This record gives sequence, C-alpha cells and structure tokens, in this order.
Amino acid sequence: MHCELSSVDGCQSCQWLDKPYARQLADKQAALAGLLSAMPVGQWLAPVASPQTAFRNKAKMVVSGSVERPVLGIVARNGQPLDLCACPLYPASFVPVFALLKTFIARAGLTPYNVARRRGELKFLLLTESRHDGGMMLRFVLRSDAKLTGLRAQLPWLRAQLPQLRVISANIQPVHMAILEGETEIILSDDASLVEWLNDVPLFIRPRGFFQTNPAVAARLYATARQWVRELGIGSLWDLFCGVGGFGLHCAGPDIRLTGIEISAEAIAGARQSAALMGLTQVRFQALDSTQFARSRAEVPDLVLVNPPRRGIGADLCNYLDDMAPAYILYSSCQAETLARDLGALPAYHIVKAQLFDMFAHTAHYETLVLLRRRPSVAPLEP
Repeated sequence: MHCELSSVDGCQSCQWLDKPYARQLADKQAALAGLLSAMPVGQWLAPVASPQTAFRNKAKMVVSGSVERPVLGIVARNGQPLDLCACPLYPASFVPVFALLKTFIARAGLTPYNVARRRGELKFLLLTESRHDGGMMLRFVLRSDAKLTGLRAQLPWLRAQLPQLRVISANIQPVHMAILEGETEIILSDDASLVEWLNDVPLFIRPRGFFQTNPAVAARLYATARQWVRELGIGSLWDLFCGVGGFGLHCAGPDIRLTGIEISAEAIAGARQSAALMGLTQVRFQALDSTQFARSRAEVPDLVLVNPPRRGIGADLCNYLDDMAPAYILYSSCQAETLARDLGALPAYHIVKAQLFDMFAHTAHYETLVLLRRRPSVAPLEP
C-alpha cells in the first residue's frame, strides 16, 4: 500500500508499510507459531487476510491547529500536527465528512485543545461508520462542557449537511493526559446506537462500547467461532468479556444456552438489543466483572469463550477455569504474548486448532482464535 503520509517525521502508525503484504502475513504467522511452540497445536488453519486499504470503520482524530484552521489527525514525532484526513486506511466516505467537520468546528467555536498550554476545548473527534447502511456515529471529546451550548446550536446545520449522522455525542475528558475519553457521555441525537450487521447478526455500536475496527475480518472471525462451536454439539456456553455480544450471538442457537458477561453497561445494552431483535430466548447478558462472575457460579458450562483486552484473562481466571473444568475453552486474543502466557496457565487443556486473523494490516498486531479441549486424563476439581 502506498501512503504519502508516512515519512521520517510523519505518521508511523503502519510500521510494516514497507513489507509486501504476503510477507506481513508470513511474519505474523511465524511469530505466533514461535510464541506457541511449547504447546502442540493439533491443527493450524491458514491465516485470514485483511483488505489492504479502506478497511477501518473508525477514525480517532486528535484535533489541533486553530479554530479557523483545525487539523484532524495526530501529533507527529517532530511535535507538529499531521492531517490524516486522506489516510488510505479509512473508507472514501470519510473524506467529505472530515472536510465538513472542519467547517463545523469553526462555526461552533470549538477551540482545539493545546497540550503544551493546557488551553482549548476540543481534544478528539471519533467517527464510526456502519458498513451495513452507511450510518455514522460522531463523538466530540471535550475538556469541559463550556462549549456545549455553541455545539448544540450548530447541530441542525451539521445534520443538514451530513444526514448519515445517526448518533452524535459529546464526551467530557477533563484530565491533562493522553486518555481518549472520560466517564461522562452526553447524547446529542435521538438515536444512541448505530447498527452494524456482521454475517446475519445485528450488532449495536454505542458511544462507549468496544467494537472491532476491521469489520471484514471481524465477520470472518465470528463466523469461524460459530463453525467451531457448532461442530462440538454443546448445550451451554459462557461468553466472558463479551463486549456487544459478537461472539456469543454468533454461537447462540435454540439448543445452546448463552450467558454473556461484560463490565461495560453500554456494551451489554447493545448485546441485549441484538438478542431481542434476533428473537433469542436462551440468552442472558449481564454487566459484571468476568472473573468475579466465573468465581461466583457453581454450574459448569460446556464451553467458556473468552475475548479479553490486551492484558489477557490473567492467572486468577486461568486457575479457576483450569479447576472448574469446562470441556472446551475458545480463546480470542488481540495480544499473542498474553495469550501464550495464559495458555501456559491452563495445563489441563491442549490446543485443538488455532488460526490467525489479520485485523491490523501493516502493523505487527493480529488476532488469534484458539480452541482448547480438556485433556481426558485430567479430572475436574471436586466441589
């Protein structure tokens, strides 16, 4: 992929941009195999490739410059703002939106936040698009609510220019640190969620809920998890760290009881909305800590599905799962180093199969899906 924005002092987000894409995939597969080399893998499946351009459904733009001439992008290594509106990772539909947002910033008087001076109001713009119908979610991350009146006053103009904006919100992030969002979210539109369909599953994206940024590869990941789970003939599963329910809702069915656990109430609200739309009755989603939930239950599901953040599931949950002894564990990981660490803490299980999903093309990062089966010689812990 050619990118004019990548230079010595420019954008360095795509660290592997100089590698041919086939080599990127090969290097990622070799790195994953090396990390799991101490654990025999029953079957390696071929890596799932990503589109090389326009694959992201979300832009996280630092706002700098001036209110009359805002810059949307990042602060480069030389300390200067770098405009990323033409980044080839974003779909073409983002370009006219960025242009109009620059005009809107001036109309609403949203002074870009200056990190060095600790002055200004607008820190970030977060734009998300549904590939299902082209609807968009726009979030303004502000230092305070001082400019909310001016922002609200100009919203009719913005909506008239961009009718595809379904969800608009303001997030208040007052801390002088590189933190993307704060705890306070103010919905400025009638709708509070954006619907995306992956495969045949509706998923609702809410302002503070996590959602995969590469929908093409995410659809393949969820479809693969569904296929692996349904081949097992299980009757119950827990989906821990479930987010908006992507994995669990794909794997659920009339013969499978699903319990989805996620600490984010925003994400759980979206998961429940999806389950209702799909007419699923044997489904329960709860906003709880996944480790605490698992440790507080006496029943043992047939399969535990985990999709943790980069830190992994940790020793506490690994030890509990190893003792609790579900027949299967399905682990989706965005950080292979913590995946390998966690698998080492699950000695009662062996890897049935593993597959790499290139969710983050042109970088060293990737997603891994691993199916684990309990070793037949290891008896479950007595209650």
